[in-house]
Parts: sequence; C-alpha cells; structure tokens
Amino acid sequence: MIAFVFPGQGSQTLGMGKEILEKYPEYEKYLDIASESISVDLKGIIFGDDEQLLTLTENTQPSLLTISYIMYLYAIEKLNIVPDVVAGHSLGEWTALAGAGVLSFEDAVKLVRLRGKYMSEACPPGVGGMGAIIGLDIEKINEVLKEFENINVANHNSPEQIVISGDKKEVQKALEVMKEKGAKKVVELNVSGPFHSKLVAPAQEKMADELAKIEFKTPKYKVIQNYSAEVEEDPEKIKENLIKQITGTVRWVESIKKMKEIGVEKVYEVGPGKVLTGLVKRIDKTLQPQSILKVK
Repeated sequence: MIAFVFPGQGSQTLGMGKEILEKYPEYEKYLDIASESISVDLKGIIFGDDEQLLTLTENTQPSLLTISYIMYLYAIEKLNIVPDVVAGHSLGEWTALAGAGVLSFEDAVKLVRLRGKYMSEACPPGVGGMGAIIGLDIEKINEVLKEFENINVANHNSPEQIVISGDKKEVQKALEVMKEKGAKKVVELNVSGPFHSKLVAPAQEKMADELAKIEFKTPKYKVIQNYSAEVEEDPEKIKENLIKQITGTVRWVESIKKMKEIGVEKVYEVGPGKVLTGLVKRIDKTLQPQSILKVK
C-alpha cells in the first residue's frame, strides 16, 4: 500500500512548484482557477519576490494547497503513482481531502483562504504564541502543561519533536520549565498566531458555518485525519474532524503509526519541501518516506 502525505504551513517557499510547471505548463490552469476563485493573484505571490506576502496566513494556505494539489496530479498522471491512503499535516489535510474527492479543488481553495483569514483574526497579534520542544517525551510535556491553563499540545510531530500553542507568556514560561525537565532544546516559534489552541476558537466557529454550506463526498482513498488519527470514511465525520482540527492537536505520530497498522509500505511527501519526509523517518523508517519530486 502507498500513502501520500501533504505538508502544512511552513513548507511554503517562493517559486515552489516551478520544476513541475516548467516541464508541464498545462498545470498552470490550476493556479488560474485558484486565483480566480478567491480573487487573489496566487501566481504573482508564489513567483514574486515578496516572501512576507506569501507568509501571510491567508495567502500561504491557498498557495500551498494549490501547489501541493498540482504535485498530486503530477504524481498520478505523469508518474502513475496512485495512493491507497492519504493524510495531511494541518492545512495539508485539506489538500488530502481535495485529492480524495471529498470536496472540489475550487471549494478547498476558497475554504482554506477563509480558514487562514479567520485564524489570523481570531487572536490579536502578540497575545498567542507557539514553541517547539525537542527531546522530551509527550508524557512529561503533558505533565508540565497541567500547570498552564491556556496552552496545549498543537503538533505531536515525531517522538522527539512536539509543538505547544496558546497564550504567549505562558508558552514562554512553559518552555523554560521543559528545559529544566530535560528537553534537549526549546524554541519559541516565529508564527502569526497560536494555531491548534483554544485561542483560535472563533475561527473554528466561523469555519463550521462555512462548511455547513458545502456537501462532502465519500473519499476515494482511505483518509487518516489529524484530529482522530483514524481512517475516516463518513463525509459528516470528516467535516466534523476538520472543524475540531483548528483548535485540536495534530496527532501526526499516531497518524503515521495508523498507516503502518493498516498495511502502508511506502510514503510519498506530495508538496514542496521535505519536512514530512523527515518526520516520518523519525516515526518509522521502514515506511521509506520520499519526496515525490525525487522520483525519476
């Protein structure tokens, strides 16, 4: 069995997707469709020279989804590699669902643009923060977080790397405690908001209203979702998990273990960068993770 994994925010770079679009210019139409659907020149943003413009959450999310979706089409149409299982990291879950036919590409682009906008608006600048903890196990981290009311685990990325999110001052204090408890390294992240924490709950409510207008279909591949770390087939359950994911933990370690459990033997990262390839290697090397861009 083959799995495709789609990256989330942080994997974006200026010029991403260029190698595929130069070789197969027919895929440029998806950039045009995406740009038209949200009235934003994504091509200009991705292939421009203003990194800050690309890094704005409401631009990053549709840009990254579009390029990752183009790479998904390239994988199945040009490389003849078709997944049995799909999953995405945070924003990447939307790309996975578009690829699995749960919702249309256009709807996915429109919704992630709104998702980015709502997430940016949910918490005033400077109030929220995120921090990465390297080399401290999840049990010890959860023990420390019991002392902090407004922080939770945002991403369980690998056994060695866990990200916390919430009130900025509490995150800073918690990182100091984590260091005292034996973490190899702690890093306060340069992010625009406290993603995957209860501080972005207003975005969750607004996205629930938006998703109520969209009909989800049964996926054509097995979908493993961040919120449940389980294979989900019911369109309404998928929708519900997608909403809960905004404030919930990205259970990436459990999601990759679930892939192994159901028989996945090979994982391809479908999107720019190699963040997920590195994470999957740290979770289970036997899954031979590889960027789809490295396939000849």
